[in-house]
Amino acid sequence: MKLCTFEHAGACAAGIVIEDRILPLSSVNRKRGANFPTEMLALIESGQIEALQRLAADIEAEIPIAEVRLRIPYNNPGKAWCIGLNYRSHAEDLNEKQPDEPGSFMKPRSCFFEPGGAVELPPEELTREVDAEGELALVFGKRCRDVPIERAADVLFGYTTALDMTALDILAKNTRYLQRAKSFDTFFTFGPVIVTADEIDDVASLEVATVHNGEEFSKDSVRNMRHSPAKLVAFHSEVMTFEPGDILSTGCPKGARIQPGDTVEARVAGVGRLRASVSRRKKVPWTAG
Repeated sequence: MKLCTFEHAGACAAGIVIEDRILPLSSVNRKRGANFPTEMLALIESGQIEALQRLAADIEAEIPIAEVRLRIPYNNPGKAWCIGLNYRSHAEDLNEKQPDEPGSFMKPRSCFFEPGGAVELPPEELTREVDAEGELALVFGKRCRDVPIERAADVLFGYTTALDMTALDILAKNTRYLQRAKSFDTFFTFGPVIVTADEIDDVASLEVATVHNGEEFSKDSVRNMRHSPAKLVAFHSEVMTFEPGDILSTGCPKGARIQPGDTVEARVAGVGRLRASVSRRKKVPWTAG
């Protein structure tokens, strides 16, 4: 099942993507006498995806996808983790050695922007060299801690595409600046579609690509990750409890340097694609009030 949050007739709601149309969850509720949450995060937290799949079967999707705006699935996950240097090609591009343990960092909520929107590069006095990185992201569906690696798939709600940005010149000054280099406004987004875990038979076979100005810039297979998605779940669940809706983005093959006027896209075969334009933010003098 492919799920999204869409805007139509001035309202936002969760829906099921069926080919080139969308079935609103409100329609499933109305036609089946159900009471599924109509917001994506609430749906994930409800644990009712199997019931939704069963009751939504054979209901005709109503709304052409061309008539809606696909939005970020939700912009308030409890945690959004990302992984660095998980592909050899990315480490080589940055002249870095892959870490023996996953190198991870978190994204603040202020990083998030709408799929199809703009990455706003910071003013040039702050950074002049930014990478955009297409990634496969994991969406947790269960509250979990200390997950065995062989049970990692059991705690996932699904998979989605993600775009992660890095201020490379800040990071090059000192590796301790990683969190700052990753935390500017509009330096992360995910979606617009979440594919439920049962739709992906072999996660290792998925190919992850970054497309820059319409040309494929980098691509690699999940099986070539230094740390597999299952290992990332097991490793990080030893550190903290994950909650439904938490996100873990698994790293990129190689990032593309972006400039104002560019376009960038994350593509994960079998999962989806996520596009953004690039602009630059001007620093506005601060005023009180």
